[in-house]
Amino acid sequence: MDLFKRVKNLMKAPEPPRPERSILTLMPGDIVEVSLVTYEVIGKADWRERREMFLTLRDGNIIRYLKVEQREKLYYKLFAPIDGRLDSADIPTTIELEDIVYHLEEQYAGHVLILGHTPFPASGEQHVWDFQSDQRKLLRIEWQAGKMMMYEGEAVLPADVQVIRAT
Repeated sequence: MDLFKRVKNLMKAPEPPRPERSILTLMPGDIVEVSLVTYEVIGKADWRERREMFLTLRDGNIIRYLKVEQREKLYYKLFAPIDGRLDSADIPTTIELEDIVYHLEEQYAGHVLILGHTPFPASGEQHVWDFQSDQRKLLRIEWQAGKMMMYEGEAVLPADVQVIRAT
């Protein structure tokens, strides 16, 4: 019988290789390196209709956010949260923070799917305002269910983003 099992195993087709995880398929628990800093992905806000996601990254006590946009190629932007608020509920088209003037680049709203730990606890309708300064600094404002978050950041080169381990 042992001979038949060996022959059967030789004739059996090999299992197809599992598809390699990419930045677009990262989930909470995966490890990613951004600009030579290793982060654990602890949350994900997925904008399926816009083909973009907003990953919550943690390195020890440091929390950062990586926006991944899939257009004709992948675009990356790394953000840090800003502790503060706006004086008005209306979002202006220009905002000045610490002597940097940010201009509204894009405004959109839609349903976002939340996984893991993110600034917003549940999936739902989210409004986003993206700003850019003349010095290429970025500002992002998000509003969902009465809560507002603000982030400042900068663009990251695609070569500076690597998937280290994906589950």
